[in-house]
Amino acid sequence: MSAAGVMNAPILPGATLGVLGGGQLGRMFVHAAQSMGYFTAVLDADATSPAGLVSHRHIRTGYEDPQGLAELARLCAAVTTEFENVPAAALQTLALTRPVAPAGEAVAIAQDRAAEKAHFVRCGVPCAPYAEITTPAQLAAVDASLLPGILKTARMGYDGKGQARVRTPAELAVAWDDMGRVACVLEKMLPLAHECSVIVARGRDGSIVNLPVQRNLHRDGILAVTEVHAGNVPASQAQQAVAAAQSVAQGLDYVGVLCVEFFVLEDGSLVVNEIAPRPHNSGHYSQNALDVSQFELQVRCMTGLPLVQPRQHSAAIMLNLLGDLWFKDGTAAASTPAWDQVLALPGVHLHLYGKAEAKPARKMGHLNITAATPEQARAVALQAAAILGIAPF
Repeated sequence: MSAAGVMNAPILPGATLGVLGGGQLGRMFVHAAQSMGYFTAVLDADATSPAGLVSHRHIRTGYEDPQGLAELARLCAAVTTEFENVPAAALQTLALTRPVAPAGEAVAIAQDRAAEKAHFVRCGVPCAPYAEITTPAQLAAVDASLLPGILKTARMGYDGKGQARVRTPAELAVAWDDMGRVACVLEKMLPLAHECSVIVARGRDGSIVNLPVQRNLHRDGILAVTEVHAGNVPASQAQQAVAAAQSVAQGLDYVGVLCVEFFVLEDGSLVVNEIAPRPHNSGHYSQNALDVSQFELQVRCMTGLPLVQPRQHSAAIMLNLLGDLWFKDGTAAASTPAWDQVLALPGVHLHLYGKAEAKPARKMGHLNITAATPEQARAVALQAAAILGIAPF
């Protein structure tokens, strides 16, 4: 068989699959791959990384370490990433000898908000009006119609980091100074009704499947609640969101799992917010409410196995579990939340990430609540939230 044929042949269980990044998304990928019969290897410098602790092999080097990358390539039949800020060059190096999904070129676009916005425009997918700011001249030339707006660093922003709301040109100038005058994007603030996301999985052969549209609630820039059930968004919005997400993935010639996040405006229209080239917090409910999770789809994409359209069998709500819950009584010392009380509720599934220390705003785990009806799922989710000290929604 030719080298190209080897690269395109399905990689069957028994092979070793690699992941760059040792966080919770890597951990859940490792669990999914192992349940399907694969061996796993994680490259992450942290000796106590959640994914490294459960993987067959843990390569403890930086993402750009030549020896670490060579060892990962030697061990693995294919490689993926769990973190969008892994250097794209590392993925491109691995791709010289191994199938890598997603490709470094696609990850590089997701790492740069300006390149990301330009890609949305190329795909004909609407996004918020914006301007790039990389020089004082561009700052001075910003159109007043973009204010009030949100200034975002072009690179390395996630979970609300690297962002500032600005109302006037003076506030914009101060915010850009505060960000160190790095490359930024200014987005016009739009009248939002709510937020939603779509996770798609695209195979090497161009086949594409999607999870149901997810309705999301963010607090302080971090996802707090995801609700997924029939009618969580109007059917026309759902169809538009899925079509837009597919267009974004196809425009990248993407292989892998991709999350596309949307703002739903008060007039019912959709604009794309950003993409994440990996499984996503808003897709965690798929572990318990769908017959194929986003992490199994990640395995299928990188190995060239067939993609099947996931089917939802239960209404679902996902609650993010942040480290604040360990300090809900205002004490300095962490205390374990009342998991026994939460797990006494019907349809509650606890997923903790194996992190050694709870810290405020740190993602420690999530709860998936499943039920026969949306009303039942919501009632139980609110009970669980009350026990844990999560604000109602």
